[in-house]
Amino acid sequence: MLIRFSRLLRLSGVVLGLGLAATAALASRRKVIIDQDAFGPGGPNLQPILMVMQSPDFEVLGITIESGDGWQKENTAHTLRMLELIGRTDIPVIAGATYPLLNTEEGTRRWEKIYGNLPYKGAWMDVWPDYNTVNRNRYHAADIVPPMEEGEPTTKPLPETAANFIIRKVREFPGEVTILAMGPFTNLALAARLDDGFAAQAQELVIMGGSFNPRAPQLDEFAMQFIHNPRVEFNSRWDPEAAHMMLHAGWKKITAVPNDATTATKLTPDLVKRATAASTLLAKYVARYAQPGFPMWDEVAAGILLDPTIIKHSEKVAMDIDTDHGATYGATLSWPAGKGPHLGEPDVTAVLEIDVPKLEQQFVTLFTQPAPGQGAK
Repeated sequence: MLIRFSRLLRLSGVVLGLGLAATAALASRRKVIIDQDAFGPGGPNLQPILMVMQSPDFEVLGITIESGDGWQKENTAHTLRMLELIGRTDIPVIAGATYPLLNTEEGTRRWEKIYGNLPYKGAWMDVWPDYNTVNRNRYHAADIVPPMEEGEPTTKPLPETAANFIIRKVREFPGEVTILAMGPFTNLALAARLDDGFAAQAQELVIMGGSFNPRAPQLDEFAMQFIHNPRVEFNSRWDPEAAHMMLHAGWKKITAVPNDATTATKLTPDLVKRATAASTLLAKYVARYAQPGFPMWDEVAAGILLDPTIIKHSEKVAMDIDTDHGATYGATLSWPAGKGPHLGEPDVTAVLEIDVPKLEQQFVTLFTQPAPGQGAK
């Protein structure tokens, strides 16, 4: 009896130790809010969200949605449905801004009549150029969600605005929350105006935004977006005022991932095949809805957040966005660090080159492992 009791005590100690270790591991995970124009299904908007969700080192507090590549309402629906299909409805989705702060579709078309066509306008694309190979829904109004290839979601977003959620979580965990912003910056600008001190309470801001001097390895349909206007990048151009306000919000640290860091990347069919070799629900989702052929724009930003050693070259620069409604509206402005006009423009770490094979291996590793705390299904 004494021997059995001794063994029981030792077993209890092991279980307790494992429980404490698991609790400590969960407590040490970095908290992150993902802000995204999550057009789907799958593809370069939703895959980077999955990358962060798959990391055992990060806890996703929520996914906040705005318009950009698609309208907010359909982006929210695609995100909810993705989480249902992969069994991760524990992560909340919060609907945010539908329209930019000042920029409008009508204003953009007037701008184009004066200064020339923008190759890409996201949800405002009513006519696609001849060189386009992207399969997209027909042009539609903001309040319409077209029939979804992956099926309609049954879950709902939180009954809260994205800006309020971002503020609430940053205030709840002061100094602990990183924000990964990979779409236009309307939600962050609104949050900054509602609470002008919240940004200083965040740990870090990582953005997919800006463009300095990108060099494309080949002149393809994606390079056409910046080849004649190298300082223009979609996330900032969709809502220039929001991008400007976001940069001026008073963050402790900003890492900017501009076009420059992404031009050497491409999601190939082989990379998708390698990344979906597992039998998990997530791998099945990616295999079904991946869109090979795109540069890995937002995947680069997510990859850098998860592993900064992916960065091969970065520079510290003062950065802002042009909000004059002239020819360079929405373009990236930059100066040497500390040498700007001193009008509130921040010094940021601008990532200009990454280790592409290392990013691809990270992509494969993340998608072929079970979700944190889950096994294959």
